[in-house]
Amino acid sequence: MDPLSLSARDLSAALRHRRVSAREVLEAHYARIDAVNPVVNAVVTQVREQAQAQALAADERAAATTPEDLPPLHGIPMTHKDTHATAGIRTTSGSPVFADLVPRESDAVIERFQRAGAISTGKNNVPEFAAGSHTYNEVFGTTVNPYDPTRSAGGSSGGAAVTLATRIQPLADGSDMGGSLRNPAAFNNVVGFRATPGVVPNAPARDPRAWLGQKGAMARSVEDVILALSVIAGPDPRSPLWCPTPAGAFAALLTEEPGRDGRLATPDRPLAGVRVAVTTDFGLDVPVEAEVAGVVLQEAEALVGLGASVVPACPRLREADRVFEATRAFDMALSLREVVAGHAGQVKEEVIWNVERGLALTAEDLMEVAVARGRLDREIGRFFGAEGEGSGRGFDVLLAPTAQLVPFPAQWTWPREVAGAPMGTYIEWMRSATLISATG
Repeated sequence: MDPLSLSARDLSAALRHRRVSAREVLEAHYARIDAVNPVVNAVVTQVREQAQAQALAADERAAATTPEDLPPLHGIPMTHKDTHATAGIRTTSGSPVFADLVPRESDAVIERFQRAGAISTGKNNVPEFAAGSHTYNEVFGTTVNPYDPTRSAGGSSGGAAVTLATRIQPLADGSDMGGSLRNPAAFNNVVGFRATPGVVPNAPARDPRAWLGQKGAMARSVEDVILALSVIAGPDPRSPLWCPTPAGAFAALLTEEPGRDGRLATPDRPLAGVRVAVTTDFGLDVPVEAEVAGVVLQEAEALVGLGASVVPACPRLREADRVFEATRAFDMALSLREVVAGHAGQVKEEVIWNVERGLALTAEDLMEVAVARGRLDREIGRFFGAEGEGSGRGFDVLLAPTAQLVPFPAQWTWPREVAGAPMGTYIEWMRSATLISATG
């Protein structure tokens, strides 16, 4: 049995029932890194001795207990995003400033993966401070696309997406402010899920109430993303943001039949009753390459074939740019202003620009953004038929482009043009993702 060919769910079952040992899976994991990482440059730090000790301990636990008493991710090896603090493992954030940093405590998402039985084996590459959706930095260089190593792997969870696409591992953690889970998933043919604020805790955090940047999960299938969420979602006393998702709700999804309304769904029309809105330009003439738009429309046809009602529609997102740009600038200035002030010569110019934008915000700017966000929230509630809106049932799903273009040359820092339209900043080409981020 090749453990790397299995889904996370099947690998978990094989490990818990001792059809394969944690040490065998770890050996295959590192052999795969040795085979493919010299080309793609996805894994940038490794802790082999530490991981081997953990795998041995996992096998000893398995021998001493029943499969039902083992945690859901027992023995599954994972490399983690290099912006997520991992106690005892170097965490650089892709920056020369923190090239030798070894944290004393882990982020909550790492703690939860480890508590669920995952074995931490190293770290994945990121753009510096996760700023931008192309994974390169001065510490480790560029992560490239495994389907075409001359092309970008996306970012900022680009290293994570590549480990999935190359079957180094079946699950990955990531984070997303302006597309950092979604864009690399799209570029690497895997699944990335940016959770609603409060589903996966951001803890510990300098600003515990920050809502724009969110943790999430990546995998090669929706089912495996759900498995990851079943162990990392839920409240944390250090995080005041909490989305009241019932305990076990994600795990329950793995056993439910598809379809929104059991009265309408049938085996050949499992999405009967689901209302889908589809857009390729977000109602704002967002430039999207024809190849990408064509894929979106093909997916719309596939959903129709599964019984969904699909119509062209999009919420009014005219407030979203203002909300995203100001909130991102504020959050980055809050997080990185001391780093930029003390190490400006070691930080990439896009990060400095974003921090300066945040420091230039006025009280009037922030008040206008707060009011704009309220209007945007109400519009999203209307579109999706939120309870209390009085407008009847809204849409269940918005189908739209994740990225605006196909993977671009890896030597670029960011695309200066999309579908013939010039891009003025390093985040403008991610607008298809940032518009959605602003809605929460």
